[in-house]
Amino acid sequence: MLLTYLILFTALLFAELGYFKLANHFNIIDKPNERSSHSRITLRGGGVIFYFGVAAFFVYSGFQYPWFFAGLSMITAVSFIDDVTGVRNLHRIGVHLLSVALMFAGLNLYPEPWWLIALAAIVTIGTINAYNFMDGINGITGGYSLVVLAALSWVNHYEVAFAPGELIGFAMVSLLVFNIFNFRRDARCFAGDVGSVSMAFIIIFLLGSLLVASQNLVYILFLGVYGVDSVLTIAHRLLKKENIFEAHRSHLYQLMANEAGVPHVKVSLAYMAVQAAVCIFIIAIAGQGMLLQHSAALVVLMGLAGVYVWGKRKVMVEKSLGVEVV
Repeated sequence: MLLTYLILFTALLFAELGYFKLANHFNIIDKPNERSSHSRITLRGGGVIFYFGVAAFFVYSGFQYPWFFAGLSMITAVSFIDDVTGVRNLHRIGVHLLSVALMFAGLNLYPEPWWLIALAAIVTIGTINAYNFMDGINGITGGYSLVVLAALSWVNHYEVAFAPGELIGFAMVSLLVFNIFNFRRDARCFAGDVGSVSMAFIIIFLLGSLLVASQNLVYILFLGVYGVDSVLTIAHRLLKKENIFEAHRSHLYQLMANEAGVPHVKVSLAYMAVQAAVCIFIIAIAGQGMLLQHSAALVVLMGLAGVYVWGKRKVMVEKSLGVEVV
């Protein structure tokens, strides 16, 4: 199996380098603006490699999970087009809905009540968009996703078998390749919508498979750090009467990188470390009684919310005092 992963890593590495040439030729770039957390023109869409990694698994496995792969192909395609030329919101939402419907077919959810499926679709599309909004600094998507997939891999191998290990492994290899070019001070490429959206789709499918197999919602906290940051940022913006659909730099990671001057890689490592700690804790208590699990989950959420509020206040105080954190 190690040889398979080495071959895959090499193939994806060359595929990524090939994409860089295409992106340069067709001018697929990300130009910084007042909402950006970077200051250099950088290639966009390097996260397309995530799709190639799963496509390799699809062929390797004898075309397993066709509904999921069809949905992934659709949402990857519209996200890539959005990176290159832009897509109307109505068209993008329509493709997202259809892609999620195909994912649900792959998860065998349709025997469930319609209202549960509708709620799951709303949560899924919201999570995909939140994952996309969280992709704003070097290393955060690649690093955070590696932590989540590592936790899913552990559970799959040692606790609850819910998916082929190779599916998680191939996705992780694609992240390793991407991180070579993104998880550093001066990124050579950004994930783009194609990367963050496709990775969100992959992780949600795997997490959904785990939830179906285990019947245990506590595993949702494998996305706890992103979830708390996204929900509390939206709530904060609503309190300030801001348009939550407009681009902004209000997430905690953005304030840390832009207002406090913390290097991108350090911020990404902090998010990874906190999510890793949460994942380890959830794995440790997942086999306990439901009362303990629910109590522990509530404590985790309150703790993450506390860290978020403390972090925002600290950044704003340091900004007002003219203190730069390095």
